[in-house]
Amino acid sequence: MTGKYRNGAVPKGSRADYQKGLWRSNEVSSAAVDAYVDLAKAHNLDPAQMALAFCLTRKFMTTVIIGATSLDQLKTNLGAVDVHLSHELLAEIESLHRRFPRPF
Repeated sequence: MTGKYRNGAVPKGSRADYQKGLWRSNEVSSAAVDAYVDLAKAHNLDPAQMALAFCLTRKFMTTVIIGATSLDQLKTNLGAVDVHLSHELLAEIESLHRRFPRPF
């Protein structure tokens, strides 16, 4: 959900780089990531923080698992706890979820 693989990018040291491909990446998942990243940026949010903050709003979740391969990524992920998602943004996320219910 960071958008680091947008437009076919494969950053050095990323999971896609060392696994030589992402089985989860396809036309539908790429379109969904683009939409969510654009939404986060429209609200001046980091896409990863928006995704994690959204997960933290789900009452049925008992934990939120983060993924970080660097200290900077860890700091970004932990910063999600301080992100507040407005009702407007939550509605926009729900709209995207209806558009991309299973993006894999």
